[in-house]
Amino acid sequence: MSVIDHNAIELPRISEASVADYIALLKPRVMSLVIFTALVGLVIAPGHVHPVLAFTSILCIAVGAGASGALNMWYESDIDALMSRTVNRPIPRGRVTRPEALAFGLILAFFSVMTLGVLVNWLAGGLLAFTIFFYVVVYTMMLKRWTAQNIVIGGAAGALPPVVAWAAATGSLSMEPVLLFLIIFFWTPPHFWALALFRSDDYARAGVPMLPVVAGPDATRLQILLYTVVLVAVAVAPWPLGYFDAVYGVTSLVLGAGMLALAVNVYRLRTGSQALRATRKLFAFSIVYLFVLFATLLLEVVVHAVAPSIW
Repeated sequence: MSVIDHNAIELPRISEASVADYIALLKPRVMSLVIFTALVGLVIAPGHVHPVLAFTSILCIAVGAGASGALNMWYESDIDALMSRTVNRPIPRGRVTRPEALAFGLILAFFSVMTLGVLVNWLAGGLLAFTIFFYVVVYTMMLKRWTAQNIVIGGAAGALPPVVAWAAATGSLSMEPVLLFLIIFFWTPPHFWALALFRSDDYARAGVPMLPVVAGPDATRLQILLYTVVLVAVAVAPWPLGYFDAVYGVTSLVLGAGMLALAVNVYRLRTGSQALRATRKLFAFSIVYLFVLFATLLLEVVVHAVAPSIW
């Protein structure tokens, strides 16, 4: 009669994950930007949206963004463990297993898309599904490890939330959400390449072909300047085209001048602590740039509603 060696039996591992670990999987900082840009797309859309449907739309877009973050961390856990910026994420720390993150992300993705489709409309639900697919499959799995243009192409996913929100509010698409998409799309390369410049060692260690690693810092500085020029032009364009009002236009010009001046500094200063400071300033200001630009659109809507004769 054989004796069972209980010490040899591998028991299922009890998860050590806390609520905070699962929140971290959602990439809350990225999610906050998604929520804000989606809110702008929803608020500036024409017509009236029932408050419950508006809340449902923003919630679903936020959860979809969180699902994308969790699936991104599931797939990239190997390179996250090699980078100082990401080494403390839940999977590299051993707080959450890869299967747990995968299941969490898939469940959130499914329910966010289905809820938005069933309760709001299927155009918005379909766009949200495409956004998640593009970020996880096209950007994370296909582009990030294979091309230095990963941020340029993959930036489309981060630019789609206001389009999804507009579709949720109207059941259709128009030029305004396309303009919001283009602003975020052209904002993404200078923003992330500025980060990549002072984190290039991290990306090189992880084998991620970010532009500074592949083409060098000088080529990256030139690309940052070129994309910033395009960004400023695209961001100002809705004003003369008649889509957004003068307050937005003037704000866009002022912010664009600041963004362009910082990009020129990044291009000019190539070595030493001054170059590092210039890059960090551009990265920080780019966040302020996008926030204030979109906040101005919210302000225009509020002023129109409260005191239309002022505008």
